[in-house]
Amino acid sequence: MTGTDDAGDDALFVLTAVLLTPAQFPSVLGDDFPSACHSLGLDPRPDGYGMVLGQDGGGARWTVVIDDVSLVAVAIASWDCGMEYDLSPDDRSIVASLPGWPLDVAVAAPGVPAPHDPQGLPDGGPAPLSPPGSDTWGPAQRRLGADEIALQWAQWREQIGDDETFVPVDSQEPRDSGGPGDSGGPGDTAARAPGPARRVIDELKAYLDAPPPVGRIRSAFAPGGARTLRADGPGWSLVARTDDIAFVLLDDHPGDVVPVGRGPALPALLDALEKLAVRPA
Repeated sequence: MTGTDDAGDDALFVLTAVLLTPAQFPSVLGDDFPSACHSLGLDPRPDGYGMVLGQDGGGARWTVVIDDVSLVAVAIASWDCGMEYDLSPDDRSIVASLPGWPLDVAVAAPGVPAPHDPQGLPDGGPAPLSPPGSDTWGPAQRRLGADEIALQWAQWREQIGDDETFVPVDSQEPRDSGGPGDSGGPGDTAARAPGPARRVIDELKAYLDAPPPVGRIRSAFAPGGARTLRADGPGWSLVARTDDIAFVLLDDHPGDVVPVGRGPALPALLDALEKLAVRPA
């Protein structure tokens, strides 16, 4: 695959690729699909995009956005199965060529200089993309934290016993699920941050009356016929299983993970949100 004029005449050595669609997009880019697209200077195309991350012959990092979503989806599926796949989009499918990478990439192209930002970029052009730092806490880190919980649900869930203190979904619900919740770990956070977590529940309920931008609620496979829900809003992220509890992360409480008890009300709320969610094709 060759780069655009901005990248020079060198070939682009493809290292990885990700989808940028309403149901699957790097959450580091935004709370929903339109905001993720706008962060890259793209229009929120209904079918979405594919993002190809690679290096040019001089080692510079480039993110090439293409409109051939199916090609990128096939490549990702093949790589996930351990199969080789030569991702070589046609130049006509290129929508944008952006300097830098928005995500961490753990590999580099062999035989070229170490990855670095492109040099000699035109004045007034976009600054090189870069992944968020790990030494601060903000919206990007909060969303990445929720993604990690979704990927490692079992490890996070086993830290929360039935005697933990939970944030209730309804104000009439008791503040715990059966015990005092005096053990350490994420469960203790609920006692420190009930107010902001209550706001999250209220905003989630508001989504049912006024659906948010596409991609702000996403649904993915979970074992046992359940679904994993990811939802975001101003200053918060939620990850939940439709057959279990939920976890909330907040901009105002760096690193804290607040459990939301299932109780009598959460199942109905999650089911209603799941009906609004977009799913991978």
